[in-house]
Amino acid sequence: MTRARQPGEKRLREAVIETAREMSRSGLSPGRTGNVSCRFEDGMLITPSGKRYDETKPADIVFVSGEGNIFDARQIPSTEWHFHLAAYHARPDRNAIVHTHSMHATVLACAHKSIPAFHYMVAAAGGKNIPCVPYATFGTAELAHHVAEGLRDRDACLMANHGQIAIGKTLQHALELAAEIEILAEQYYKVLTLGSAKLLDDREMSSLLKKFRTYGRNTES
Repeated sequence: MTRARQPGEKRLREAVIETAREMSRSGLSPGRTGNVSCRFEDGMLITPSGKRYDETKPADIVFVSGEGNIFDARQIPSTEWHFHLAAYHARPDRNAIVHTHSMHATVLACAHKSIPAFHYMVAAAGGKNIPCVPYATFGTAELAHHVAEGLRDRDACLMANHGQIAIGKTLQHALELAAEIEILAEQYYKVLTLGSAKLLDDREMSSLLKKFRTYGRNTES
């Protein structure tokens, strides 16, 4: 199968690369780990499998259709493309995904710990906590299902024994949220070294969620 490139597609491919490079430069995902995608046409544009981000070119970014078809047999998308596609199906209101193996989010994920309402910024992910979804082997339909469920009413989740995933209306929003999740994970990890965290109650979190509907990264820019 072949497909014609669409107007604006090259710019989006470049944006996916730049987001992946910034993810790597910032330390959110070391080496070749992690992956980035954005919604495009009925599917998505996603980083390729196993390629260094500083060597990735626009032509390397892979288009995967909404049905999971890959039109260029020479291209291999990230092994995690299944959960990216599942997340887009679950969240038609979000257009970008950043998946990282950031240190503290991964530590909590390996302990199967969600991030509770210990800090008001937890509401930035769209809910009263940041869940940790069950473990499944990478690249499988089972993991895709867990991620889709975890993101159905959240903009971020941890993935057991794996890492974290953040979604946003734009690539920049998703990247910013991934960075915020790592900060929260580090803070929560350090609170746990002192004992149990003092959590905000549901009433306060409900109030915060209303405020976050107009907070910076959730606006329509």
